[in-house]
Amino acid sequence: MTTGSALVLIAATAVLTTSAPAAAATATFTPVADTYVQSDTATTNYGTSAQIVVDNSPVRRSFLRFTVTGVTGTVTSAKLRLRTISGNDGSVAGGTFRAVASNTWTETGTNWNNQPALGATLGTLGSVTKDAWYEVTVTSYVTGNGTFSFGATSSNSDGAYYDTRESGADAPQLVITTGTTPSPSPSVSPPSGDPVLVGAGDIADSGSGDTATAALLDNIAGTVFTAGDNVYTNGTLSEFNSYYAPTWGRHLARTRPAPGNHDYNTSGATGYYSYYGSVAGPSGRGYYSYDLGNWHIVSLNSNISMSAGSAQEQWLRADLAASAKSCTLAYWHHPLFTSGANHAPSTSTRPLYQALYDYNADVVVTGHNHQYERFAPMNPSGGLDNTRGIRSFVAGMGGAGFYGFGTIQANSEARNSDTWGVLKFTLHANSYDWQFVPQAGKTYADSGTNNCH
Repeated sequence: MTTGSALVLIAATAVLTTSAPAAAATATFTPVADTYVQSDTATTNYGTSAQIVVDNSPVRRSFLRFTVTGVTGTVTSAKLRLRTISGNDGSVAGGTFRAVASNTWTETGTNWNNQPALGATLGTLGSVTKDAWYEVTVTSYVTGNGTFSFGATSSNSDGAYYDTRESGADAPQLVITTGTTPSPSPSVSPPSGDPVLVGAGDIADSGSGDTATAALLDNIAGTVFTAGDNVYTNGTLSEFNSYYAPTWGRHLARTRPAPGNHDYNTSGATGYYSYYGSVAGPSGRGYYSYDLGNWHIVSLNSNISMSAGSAQEQWLRADLAASAKSCTLAYWHHPLFTSGANHAPSTSTRPLYQALYDYNADVVVTGHNHQYERFAPMNPSGGLDNTRGIRSFVAGMGGAGFYGFGTIQANSEARNSDTWGVLKFTLHANSYDWQFVPQAGKTYADSGTNNCH
């Protein structure tokens, strides 16, 4: 369907793990019917097309229908997922998605003249790029087993094109989560034992990765960190509410974030600061610190000046000098050390790394490249330093689409680019354990222990 816009989808059930001992389950449904209709070809049916479209010139509407079966328990999340086609440049308007009460329309019999009526608005997609997954939260409409139809429209003449059920693996999806969603804990440390710090970067991109990693957090107590690019594509408040809030957002009260470049695609990262509020530190600054047990934790902002003598670098040196803690961990978005093929090392971050090295910090965590990588302890020039060196991690596996590796950099000790997960630190009085916790169904693992300097 390259010219019309009418979709009907059939949903799937997805069950997230929770902090309760009951097992979690996830189910995904593909449409039983999808098509679009077009105003200037009022009697034409497009039900066998490999594309559906939303547009306003000519007017095109898409319809999808899903049949949900086998769902038990309370539906806590339902998401309609669509993939934009690869042969189009995307659109500034992805469409408005609405409930459709009638389920009697047919894929091969529906046209502009007999299309079903559109109901309540469920959600709206902003700008979309080609060959990428997008999702709309439809929890208010999909509440259990049954048949559910959706319609999609657009008031913009820049049409948005999506794959249909004829597209195989790229077919639309309805992902349903059942079970009790745990309430966010305001605590920044587990109720007993040594503090835990757990998180990742590059998180909510309208796909299923953030759902998988948020489910891991449901079962890990402690403080949650983010290493930037918290939501895609532009860090708007709407994107935070639509994509981040239903997944990682349920841990907001115990989250201590850092901003990324996509968060700054919105001028001044206003969506980021509005969504996180006081947990992001002083308003609009993007760097702050806090303590966990015998550890001093620093969240930095690699989207503003980091040069020697800058306000941030001077603040960091003063903050480290004032700390009485034995161990120090810092996190920000852009990595100084990385083997990723998509983003080269960000040498502009070196003054921050230098300040941390000068004050005997122990760990640095970054994101930006969508993968996992662990380095041996190094000095700011990248030389192996087992005496004072900082061990660094790239933890960009929070949910966004994976990136590959290029030239493997010196002192890179562990790498993975096909598993979403979270990086968990257990912070002992004078040492730490690290553990890569993989998404459900994956087996990649990396763990170890180091003493503080």
